[in-house]
Amino acid sequence: MVDRKLKKLCKFLSENNLKIATSESCTGGLLSSRFTDISGSSDFVSLNFVTYANEAKEEILNVPHDVLSSVGAVSEECAYNMAKGLRIKTNCDIAICTTGIAGPTGGSKDKPVGLIFVSVYFHNEVSVKKFVFPSFLPRKIMKFVFTQAAINFACDVVFSK
Repeated sequence: MVDRKLKKLCKFLSENNLKIATSESCTGGLLSSRFTDISGSSDFVSLNFVTYANEAKEEILNVPHDVLSSVGAVSEECAYNMAKGLRIKTNCDIAICTTGIAGPTGGSKDKPVGLIFVSVYFHNEVSVKKFVFPSFLPRKIMKFVFTQAAINFACDVVFSK
């Protein structure tokens, strides 16, 4: 079953001849997969990356090394730079990026399992939102919940303009 908000976003992209790109860390390609599950997605999906390692974030998206070494990959600053870099790399109209901790291991007091930052580029602006979901969710479910948060936030950004 395809999510209603995802369908609405894809319809908007298609009807307005817009391109979307994703760069994912903690969701490992699931967000991209959900977009490409939509029939006709080749009309609006531009280019998608899984930038799981910090080196990938630096090399592909030009996330500054100081951001990664000072505040880490799971941060508002990293998510912001991921979206900015993805926009530059792909020339997309909408960029959606995810970075977080899907667990079940890892995390800390400051950055617990279930923490995700989602960034969305649209109309020359990058918006970032922090979400924290229950740490007991199994990894596969957590990744799905993370992608749903990304889709919902992207819709909030796009349809509020």
